Amino acid sequence: MSDDKKANDNLPVKLAKPAQRALTNEGIKTLKQLSKLTEEELAKLHGIGPNALEQIRKAFAEKGLTFNKKKK
Repeated sequence: MSDDKKANDNLPVKLAKPAQRALTNEGIKTLKQLSKLTEEELAKLHGIGPNALEQIRKAFAEKGLTFNKKKK
């Protein structure tokens, strides 16, 4: 059960490798960390495309998270 709880905040499993690398390069390992970015900031990262954005939106919806509304 601890694996399920741990997996709760993980990034989407089916996220493409380039998107995974982009997030890793930014030090982002969880959805909660990712929610600190605006959608525009995320979209600007090399390796983040429309499919990755859609997967992240769905994962946020499942966890009740949203993108940050203000830029850093």
